[in-house]
Amino acid sequence: MKGCNMSSEGNKVIIRRLFEDFNKRELASLDDLIAQDYVDHTNQLSGLEDVRQFLAMLIKGFPDLLMTIEDIIAEGDRVWVRVKVTGTNSGEFRGKAPTGEKYIYTDVHNFRILNGKIIEDIMISAHK
Repeated sequence: MKGCNMSSEGNKVIIRRLFEDFNKRELASLDDLIAQDYVDHTNQLSGLEDVRQFLAMLIKGFPDLLMTIEDIIAEGDRVWVRVKVTGTNSGEFRGKAPTGEKYIYTDVHNFRILNGKIIEDIMISAHK
């Protein structure tokens, strides 16, 4: 048995909250949304603490970073999301000085949710 899964609609609520809370910089909710054994296959993150560090790095490098859900589809334990990402590199990012460059691109995420928490993510970025 894989564990208790929420409905597809319930899983969408979790993903919406993840992006909404990130945009408000309310990262305390990560404990409620991300499983301790979470894996991000794209960014090579493993566990909740890796997620915290990664998001802190993003916020430091792109203080105005905003992620807007444009499409969301759920089936079973999977949620696919197309997200418009905008931000200006006005802070240090990955050890490099700010460039002042404005970024606008689209991410597509494939999240897996188990027992009401995000356990896995695979992301594809389409830079414009």
